[in-house]
Amino acid sequence: MASALKLRGHRVLAAAAPVAGAADLVIARAPEVCLLGTAAPAAPGTFDPVVKIKRDRPQVAVLVLGPVPSPRGIAAAFAAGASGYVRHDERIEGVEGAILTARAGEAAVAPQLLQGAFGELLNPAAQPDDEGQRLLQMLTPREVEVLVRVADGEDTRLIAAGMGIAPSTARTHVQRVLMKLGVGSRLEAAALAARTGLLDRAGPLLDSAGPEL
Repeated sequence: MASALKLRGHRVLAAAAPVAGAADLVIARAPEVCLLGTAAPAAPGTFDPVVKIKRDRPQVAVLVLGPVPSPRGIAAAFAAGASGYVRHDERIEGVEGAILTARAGEAAVAPQLLQGAFGELLNPAAQPDDEGQRLLQMLTPREVEVLVRVADGEDTRLIAAGMGIAPSTARTHVQRVLMKLGVGSRLEAAALAARTGLLDRAGPLLDSAGPEL
């Protein structure tokens, strides 16, 4: 990422890991924008470094890079002070656009992610278990696994490798999942699964399911 941004004319002050140490480096260098990577946006304490950076360097725009988050995950990022959230498999042009948007003081986030986050907070599902169960009954065990992997931010190649199937087969499964859920994108499918509690129910189902032949 650092090399790609340098090639596109951006000045990269530093790159570091893990995130906890990176926060101190950001505070010391005070860049205009900080790209902060995370693998688990819903995990407790994930965005503590964002809070720390914004407390000591409020002028720094923090842009989170991560997998498709649950609505609560994206909300937690903004609550901590992040200026944007970008999927970690986004093309460099998308990341660059988000950087420019965040530097301009605007929220850099895909409309679908933002809509899902506020929809969950303002209009929580009255009966998430019932809705989640209804959606689960529409999917085969293999499609449930595909949906879980989509919600984890895996692309078609990773889904195929993880499930031991051809990329074309994985792509077909994804399209069937989107069609059955009545959504138009993977982001919408992940948001719907998180909002209705489907992902919470999917774990036990996958554990108990035998091989699908």
